[in-house]
Amino acid sequence: MKKHEIVENIKVDKLIFWGKGLGLAPDGKKIIIGGGVIPGSVINLRILKDRKNYYEAQMLEEVVKSPLEQPLPAHFQVYGGCKWLPINHDDQLRIKTEQVKEAFNYLKDYVVDATFHPIIASPEIYGYRNKVEFSWWKYISAREEVHDEFRFWFHKQGEFDRIIDCSFCVLADDETNSIFKEVNTFSRNSWITTYDPKSQIGFWRHFVVRKAKFTWEIMLIFSVNDAYLNSSESIEFQKIFSDFVANLTKKYPNIKSVYYLKNNGKADIVTWEFELVFWQKTITEKLLGKSFEINPKSFFQTNSLGAEKLYSEVLNLIGTEKRGLALDLYAGTGTIWIMLADRFNKVYSVELVKEASLDWEKNAKLNKANNIEFVNAKVEDFLKNFIKKETGLENIRPVSEVDLLVIDPPRDGMHPDTLPSIIAFDSETIIYVSCNPATLARDLDFIVKNSTYKITDVIPVDMFPHTHHIETIVKLVK
Repeated sequence: MKKHEIVENIKVDKLIFWGKGLGLAPDGKKIIIGGGVIPGSVINLRILKDRKNYYEAQMLEEVVKSPLEQPLPAHFQVYGGCKWLPINHDDQLRIKTEQVKEAFNYLKDYVVDATFHPIIASPEIYGYRNKVEFSWWKYISAREEVHDEFRFWFHKQGEFDRIIDCSFCVLADDETNSIFKEVNTFSRNSWITTYDPKSQIGFWRHFVVRKAKFTWEIMLIFSVNDAYLNSSESIEFQKIFSDFVANLTKKYPNIKSVYYLKNNGKADIVTWEFELVFWQKTITEKLLGKSFEINPKSFFQTNSLGAEKLYSEVLNLIGTEKRGLALDLYAGTGTIWIMLADRFNKVYSVELVKEASLDWEKNAKLNKANNIEFVNAKVEDFLKNFIKKETGLENIRPVSEVDLLVIDPPRDGMHPDTLPSIIAFDSETIIYVSCNPATLARDLDFIVKNSTYKITDVIPVDMFPHTHHIETIVKLVK
């Protein structure tokens, strides 16, 4: 089979690493399938790569439902972001637990005495997302006899250039869905077309709703190709848009912030300037009694209630005894360490993304966490320099006095250059928080085989119900 070839009627036998499915091709070769597949289903897929011992593929559509799937309420709609919606939630938790254990089979000799805790369920399984991004698009296909100039929802699974038209997002709450409908009606009734990335013609691009789950504050972001309008059209639209925003914020008083993003580039990345249209620059979310300001570019856990569960487990594993020095690696916006700072005399929080560091400092001051020092650097570079005492930072303690490392890397896991430095610190405890069981097991394999660290606890956390994604917390001690 060749790259881009479409293969039909492949059964998904089980889930393996990265939440991907495993099937068997007609020629007897294994297929590793992405796209949020469901075990037991029969699907059509597209071949992405032909490896020596297996194919990599992406699911296109499900043709026979899995025995795990069940009927849904009429207003529930399944799309790429909630492919597991038809699976009973208890079965979802079981599958995710098996997914983590499957990854740890690679380390079976090193987890004999480890405690595999029961999976922590999300407090909410519907309407839990605090950030939802909708896309405008058109879909025109002579082959399919489709000519739709206006679509507004989510991308179809495995097809970046197609938007499916829906009306209800099960992962967003009722207020977010209601606001979406208002924007949908407004944009459809405007005379302005949707953006076409191929021709780079059109106006409407993306609409983002961010809603804090504990304060209920809402931020709206309208991403548009402003260059599409001529000067007179732009003036007319701005007046109409201002009136719409004024009416919308009156109808939904939880809306505290509205931004207009002029994205006139070809790429769908947030690199352009935000223009504040309404009131506050930020909204505030609260987690475990701490406050966090969220701006349009902020990274923040998309399940606030689930994040409280996740961070509570980390706190429990660390304990309440106050200790000396800790390092927070791949810190993001520093959320974990703002919560944990009062348990240590000093914390170094390391993150490469500069925008994240601005959120760190602001939120640290907001929560009076004065013992955190934020460092913009690659983790692998920071660790090497820290060990050599060449960072130029004041009051650096000897490596042997680092009491705790908290590691929360992206899906790809830690950079290979980081792992030897992790071991060199010889800290009493390591807490590793991972969103990818496969790269977690890979990194742990290096650590336990090249050190005296022992895995004591493995805790799966279901942060994203109705998806294949799973968070895992691991504790290692000397």
